[in-house]
Amino acid sequence: MSRAQDTPVESSKQFFQQEHWADVVQVLAGIPHRRAEQEFEYGVALAHLGRWTEARQSLLAGKRLAPGDKRFPIELAGVEFREKRFAAAAIHLRRALRLDPEDEYANEFLATVYFLQGNNEAAVKFWNRLPQPRPGLAAIRNEPKLKVRPALLDHALAFSPSSVLTLRELRETEARLRNLEILQSYRLDLLSSGDRFDAVVRAQELNGFGNSKLEALVRTFSGLPNQEVTPEYYNLGGRAINIISGLRWDSDKRRARIALSGPLGLWSAGDPRWRFRVNVDLRNENWEIRNGFTGPAPIRESLNLRKDAYGAEISRLFGWRWKWTLGAEVSNRHLRNVVPGSVPGGVLTPQQLVQGYQVKQTAAIEYQVWRSAEHRIKIAAQVSSQAGRTWSTPDRTFEKLEESLAIHWLPRIRGDDYQTWGHIRYGRTFGETPFDELFMLGLDADNGLLMRAHVGTRHGHKGSAPLGRNYFLSNWETDKNLYSNGIIAVKLGPFVDSGKITDPAGQLGLPKWLVDAGAQAKVRVLGVGVVFSYGKDLRTGNNEFFVSIGR
Repeated sequence: MSRAQDTPVESSKQFFQQEHWADVVQVLAGIPHRRAEQEFEYGVALAHLGRWTEARQSLLAGKRLAPGDKRFPIELAGVEFREKRFAAAAIHLRRALRLDPEDEYANEFLATVYFLQGNNEAAVKFWNRLPQPRPGLAAIRNEPKLKVRPALLDHALAFSPSSVLTLRELRETEARLRNLEILQSYRLDLLSSGDRFDAVVRAQELNGFGNSKLEALVRTFSGLPNQEVTPEYYNLGGRAINIISGLRWDSDKRRARIALSGPLGLWSAGDPRWRFRVNVDLRNENWEIRNGFTGPAPIRESLNLRKDAYGAEISRLFGWRWKWTLGAEVSNRHLRNVVPGSVPGGVLTPQQLVQGYQVKQTAAIEYQVWRSAEHRIKIAAQVSSQAGRTWSTPDRTFEKLEESLAIHWLPRIRGDDYQTWGHIRYGRTFGETPFDELFMLGLDADNGLLMRAHVGTRHGHKGSAPLGRNYFLSNWETDKNLYSNGIIAVKLGPFVDSGKITDPAGQLGLPKWLVDAGAQAKVRVLGVGVVFSYGKDLRTGNNEFFVSIGR
């Protein structure tokens, strides 16, 4: 290259060092094919002059010429930040940190972007990477003031004042607060206080029957369309002790249940990492087992089930990743009016029609597999086991194993718009399993294995959804926020369910895969959620509209 060609290059370098941005632009604008270093100088100068679009184009051109140079994504992040395109700024900064994870400026910048967008988890993650980790805490308070006992709330916080808040402490605090089971929603805000931060716990707390008479009425009587009332009392004495009950008088699905739960240490402050639960569940149900919930579907077996169950369990958090649960249940089962239907001898085997007292031991382990603060993705796994023995003639034993993988994704840099869930589950039974311990895929108030175009009842009787010993189920759904005013929230989104249920030892189950698709609207009023779902069975073409009420 000749000296004449080098002159403008040397001039631009000198102007760049002197921060004469207009001169840098004037010199480099006339060069038709700029090198990577020239594109960097040109883009930075344009940015300082507020010519954001041209600056972005120049820096992107330089990034293509030198993809391993971290300066380009950092400067691009600055351009996007000035134009309030925070998601794009975060993408460029993450690119820079992949090139140099220790870059102090990029870590500080990215933490600030997330902090301004309310993603404190991601902000803490990148602040913790600095040579002098941040954020340092000055004080901890809760707004509005909570009724839970201060000592119990203090035990739920894994961090303390005058310390540096770490990502592990933040996540462990979230797990403990969730384990109290009295907070409808909660978040930890960090408020700047000079060179330190105040940690502010903001939560909507459940107290008594409700925080107002209207809320108490809605929460208790929201199940009236299903002939059910659900009195619930939360945070007894400020100890996070809850009493959850329900009474259903539907002549075909009578049920009475009550559960008492709370942190261990009733006469002390309590430890939010530990939780106990005792419950009573009484049922009187009429079953008509069919092979479909619409159209011609003859009764294959009918019976009445009466079952009284008394259970207790204890759970323990270990950090934020692990949680185990151990429990036991004693029950007594009676079957009446057993009538075989169209299948000779019926579809239920003598081993499935067992009666008498039963003892069941339950165990579960939950593990947070992966969690990305910056991408707002959580993946959790669970393995559970139920081993039971029924005293009959002869005695029967069985085992149920279930594995699940849950995925939760918030695709936007802030807020919960287009929130997406995925749930993949697999279950298997061993031994002589009673019929009411079999798996069922379908919509039913007492069933959690959803196929949203297959209803579990017909003419009020249970048994129309597929039953079997083994199953695989996949549920996916996305919610779009439509309206919210603090009291009422409305969301709408699609769902897809797919699954298969089999019964190798009998005549239950289905030989083909089930696939349901549709849409659902979620309405939440004063802490009570109502879901209106419309599902279509893609295999048979059957449609189903269903309304479910829950918390």
